[in-house]
Amino acid sequence: MRVRKVFAVLGTLLALAAVVPSGAGASEETTKTKKPTVVLVHGAFADASSWNGVVERLQRKGFPVVAVANPLRSLTGDATYLRKVLASIDGPIVLAGHSYGGMVQSEAALGNPNVKSLVYVAAFAPEKGESALELSGKFPGSTLGDTLSTIDIGDGTKDLVIQQDKYWQQFAADVSRKDATLAAATQRPVNDTALTEKAGEPAWHQIPSYFVVAGKDKNIPIAAQKWMAERAHAKAVVEVRNASHSVAVSQPDTVADLIVRAAR
Repeated sequence: MRVRKVFAVLGTLLALAAVVPSGAGASEETTKTKKPTVVLVHGAFADASSWNGVVERLQRKGFPVVAVANPLRSLTGDATYLRKVLASIDGPIVLAGHSYGGMVQSEAALGNPNVKSLVYVAAFAPEKGESALELSGKFPGSTLGDTLSTIDIGDGTKDLVIQQDKYWQQFAADVSRKDATLAAATQRPVNDTALTEKAGEPAWHQIPSYFVVAGKDKNIPIAAQKWMAERAHAKAVVEVRNASHSVAVSQPDTVADLIVRAAR
């Protein structure tokens, strides 16, 4: 009798094993369906909170998101930091940069097989040897220079900030005056070295790119944004005609939708 009971229990366990998926199988399925991590890189005169509206929308769609604190010290140093952040993330990545953040992501993503798409949001997409300063002046229309104040760092370099009373019209004209005033007070300065340093080999030669261009951008003229998108053979270009340089703040739905498209 005892032998029969043992065989009966074994038979039940074998039957259950045949219908219940193994842990390894479930893990493989989860890996296949996992959404890519979206990494967001802010530019000069902003901070990671400038992505808040985009982050909220992506999270609602189930995307894991990391909004990086870009040091804004030098292109090489900033790209090295971003490269380390990317290396800490498992699985596929969609990388999106705003303004100078486009310079940083172009360099940091090179050689990283996990980065599947690059999204440029009113951003620089440099070719090797180009600087942010050079690209912003390539076409007429940028009025940024007249709004800047400098802070002498004492090492031969200067930090640059937008004068607070000029921030709204220069940087965020389609954002509420209240929000623009807060952004002006909390903006992070960029070292002049970061804007004059020449870019290395860009990742957009190997990785598909997507662009949001801002029609009323006073930092990077729209002509420059369109030219860079065309040169990069962008998979998609979304133009927001009345958008300021702060298009990720004023048009988070549009930006998030393009990032989702790039994630597919």
